[in-house]
Amino acid sequence: MAGRVVLVTGSSSGIGEATALLFAKSGDTVVFNSSHSVEAGERLAASTPGAHYIQADISIEADCRRLVEETLATCGRLDVLVNNAGTTRRIAHKDLAAANADVWREIFEVNVFGTWNLSVAAMDALRATKGAIVNVSSIAATTSGGSSIPYSASKAALNHMTALLAKAVGPEVRVNAVAPGLIATPWTAEWTSIHEAVAMMAPLKRSGTPEDVADVIFSLAATPYVTGQVLVVDGGLSL
Repeated sequence: MAGRVVLVTGSSSGIGEATALLFAKSGDTVVFNSSHSVEAGERLAASTPGAHYIQADISIEADCRRLVEETLATCGRLDVLVNNAGTTRRIAHKDLAAANADVWREIFEVNVFGTWNLSVAAMDALRATKGAIVNVSSIAATTSGGSSIPYSASKAALNHMTALLAKAVGPEVRVNAVAPGLIATPWTAEWTSIHEAVAMMAPLKRSGTPEDVADVIFSLAATPYVTGQVLVVDGGLSL
């Protein structure tokens, strides 16, 4: 498997960073990406042998095309696309007024439309290598929780997109997703009470780590006979 070219969006921290570093450790060429944390992305690429960094905002369709074009120009091919970039707003589900149409658009532009546009932009390159896509969803897609209703709905859309896209582009390209529960990342660092609740409720008695999710992403990218699946990574929280 070593020697693949792997593009990981939103990889300047958290799950994306852990995933990119795991692929790089296996001998793959990794392309780090972020929309805003340019210095962090460049620093990671500089300290990772053979890695590259490309700034792009996946909510902008032209940036999706450019991200793929620059990856191919720099690395010559694309074997794995990890659609990790995402966004949310923490809004109480009962606060319907706060979850206005602008919030829905902001979240869907990244989590759904951006993921779709980048996947389409990368499809010819992935077909050429019989590659794989791994989307990063959430258990919020199938539970009544989540940081906000628009966020949960966006991840539900991503789950269904994963299945439909897998059916449409097989056998050349495999498409799967991971659905993490609560993960200890900079994004959730201040969610102390929620981490404590997960530690009480989940059978494995802790929140997940970025490395927990990265392990599953890596496996899905490598497993040749799995497609269209959403694999939950939540320590049993959603049981």
